[in-house]
Amino acid sequence: MKTLRMPLATRLANSSRVSRALIITADDFGLDQRVNVAVERAHKEGVLSAASLMVGADAAADAIERARRMPDLRVGLHLVLADGQATLAASEIPSLVNRNGRFGDAMVRDGIRFFFLAHVRAQLEREIRAQFEAFAATGLALDHVNTHKHFHLHPTVLTIILKVGREFGMRAMRLPRENNIPAALVPWISLVNARLDRHGIAHNDRVIGITQSGRMDEAALIEALEHLHDGVTEIYLHPASADESAAPVTPSMAGYRPADELAALLSPRVAAAVRTTGALRGGFADVFAHTARVAHRS
Repeated sequence: MKTLRMPLATRLANSSRVSRALIITADDFGLDQRVNVAVERAHKEGVLSAASLMVGADAAADAIERARRMPDLRVGLHLVLADGQATLAASEIPSLVNRNGRFGDAMVRDGIRFFFLAHVRAQLEREIRAQFEAFAATGLALDHVNTHKHFHLHPTVLTIILKVGREFGMRAMRLPRENNIPAALVPWISLVNARLDRHGIAHNDRVIGITQSGRMDEAALIEALEHLHDGVTEIYLHPASADESAAPVTPSMAGYRPADELAALLSPRVAAAVRTTGALRGGFADVFAHTARVAHRS
């Protein structure tokens, strides 16, 4: 574990040209106290290097306080535009949320409305801007941006994020490209890839965690690490501390096994598998800052 807990600056200084890099991220930071506890443990005691913050969620303030105590934890913005709480009041974005200020989960319907209805797009941009503003107000460095349920695959959503994100120093986004993605999604992923490249936004080469979302246990993590490709890979999870008497963190996570995912992040076997990869580790900022330095020296 000493190797994994070596300060990032030391690890990067000791690294030369690397063929692979690994970012291990916890999504939904701030959603619930159990998630926040898991993120802190997994970073301090395990292999977690990054977390994506839901700025409008119930436990966001607690997550921010914990993040400030963990300077090596790279924190990004987890934009919520479906199945979650908005940042603005319902009266400001009535076409997006219910009376309680919550987004629904009818993403196909909402995606059609985003594309065709100008007043809905205007409200969407206001909400996305509000979430960027809320993150900026935390004082945390913005490591990356991604969206809940990968809604940035929608071209309208991505357009707005690219426009607003530039104003807030966005430099990296998750590309939700898994090795076994359905053929129908390949053109959409390629479009996102090309648009990020055109806008100078860094991104991972591939991601692990979509097809096994909520089930990234020790066996799944070790399997992924044993077959890690060259390039930048992001593995993302949804860990939470165990509480057998409590309901799922959200109804949509009823089939998830967040305690198993936390156990995987704390597992000595997983830590050993991470070391074996020889990958450069950290957040998006660490990985791509190092890549830029190596390119400059070349």
